[in-house]
Amino acid sequence: MIKKAIRHIVQAEPLLFEQSSPGKRGYQLPELDVPVVDAATVLGKGNVRDEIEDFPEVSEFEVLRHFTRLSTWNYAIDLGLYPLGSCTMKYNPRVNELVARTEGLAWAHPYQPERLAQGAMEVVAALEHALVQITGMDAVTLQPAAGAHGEFTGILMIRALLETRGSARKKILVPDSAHGTNPATAMMVGYTVENIKSNDRGMIDLGLLERVVNEDVAGLMITNPNTVGVFEENIKKICQILHDKGALVYMDGANMNALVGVARPGDFGIDVMHLNLHKTFSTPHGGGGPGSGAVAVAEVLTPFLPGPRLKRQADQWAWNYDLPQSIGRVRAFYGNFGVLVRALAYIMAHGGNGLRQATLDALLNANYLRTLLEPYYQIAYNAPSMHECVFSDDRQAKEGVRTGDIAKRLIDYGFHPYTVSFPLIVRGALMIEPTETESKRELDLFADAMISIAKEVEENPELVLKAPHSTRTSRVDEVTAARKPIVRWQPPARVSQAAD
Repeated sequence: MIKKAIRHIVQAEPLLFEQSSPGKRGYQLPELDVPVVDAATVLGKGNVRDEIEDFPEVSEFEVLRHFTRLSTWNYAIDLGLYPLGSCTMKYNPRVNELVARTEGLAWAHPYQPERLAQGAMEVVAALEHALVQITGMDAVTLQPAAGAHGEFTGILMIRALLETRGSARKKILVPDSAHGTNPATAMMVGYTVENIKSNDRGMIDLGLLERVVNEDVAGLMITNPNTVGVFEENIKKICQILHDKGALVYMDGANMNALVGVARPGDFGIDVMHLNLHKTFSTPHGGGGPGSGAVAVAEVLTPFLPGPRLKRQADQWAWNYDLPQSIGRVRAFYGNFGVLVRALAYIMAHGGNGLRQATLDALLNANYLRTLLEPYYQIAYNAPSMHECVFSDDRQAKEGVRTGDIAKRLIDYGFHPYTVSFPLIVRGALMIEPTETESKRELDLFADAMISIAKEVEENPELVLKAPHSTRTSRVDEVTAARKPIVRWQPPARVSQAAD
């Protein structure tokens, strides 16, 4: 009995397919009050099947319990720290959700007349204005649906501007410390990509940059702070080098969590940048979306912004479609509106001083963790950390333990793993970003876990190499899973009663 009770508490939850029993239903329908129609006759026999093969047949209560039990397996921001660098998995204040669920905003239809959409248009206008102030740029579009989409929009505008000058040019420069979507974006817009290697401090080598910038270069795509958590301290000089050759500078703003209220990219000389509203301004980012990759531009690029654009006409807002140099729409309607509402709520709730304080707290938390962990893990670059700190597994690798092993062992301590093996320019990278929302107590608990694992590597590396130990599924064969994935459910082999 004890064994069965324990098995019930520690749920090895079967699939719904495995719980299926022929004839079970979670619903019942009333008799038809209209004539019966033969679907095969109406739709064609080839388009109709009698039943869905292997479709699970379960009761409503079984479905309810199944998904409730599965939900208890999930790690969430409401449960603990996400130390994921670059992704900024931070807490989304509940007031954002409350505002986004305001009936008039939540149910606004994109096709309703402008006179009935003035409130929603005011939200768009207010957010654009706020982001202009935050970035120091001249105009903003909220159309792009995600960060990479924002990159695509920005490089399209650079190409459009250069074409008006007589040549779109041939290539985009991308530092090795930039986000991986940057070179993909440049290729999609029709440019070749030239990689720029970082120096020993994780920054762009100015001498190398000056040698490679010529009349074939359309622009530079730079992430700042970059993916190793380092601020490009020569950013103004970098922009000047590009501008002297008639090229432009695109800034990947995915790491604006380190700059808001402290520094403005427009003041650096940046020509165009995107903002991940779903990162910096707190819309929940897990599960793949939704997102918003708002794009801010300097004055020289404003004619090329996606249309339509908001304009004030008499005493109300209207959409302006008369934009002869616009690159056109990049998304249906006017952006992921729910994300925009949350971002504006976040900005207004904090105010200017609050946004600055959030940034300073993010910087403080990252550097606090760096100070605690640096005696045990090798810091990647001897340069000041910004909102995230990046270590390598060099010390642990001497015992045969790599970053993935450490991350799996961290699960046993009750924490979500950090970002593993990224950025790629750091061998065996451990990227940690606590964000501004974490308390000292939570940071201390995380640091204690990481320090404990470092000591385990020295004393008993096998313990780490075989982790995780406390999860329902132990270490999986990741190579086989990647090379030979099973993407279709297969019925389990029948187990005899005696085996139980």
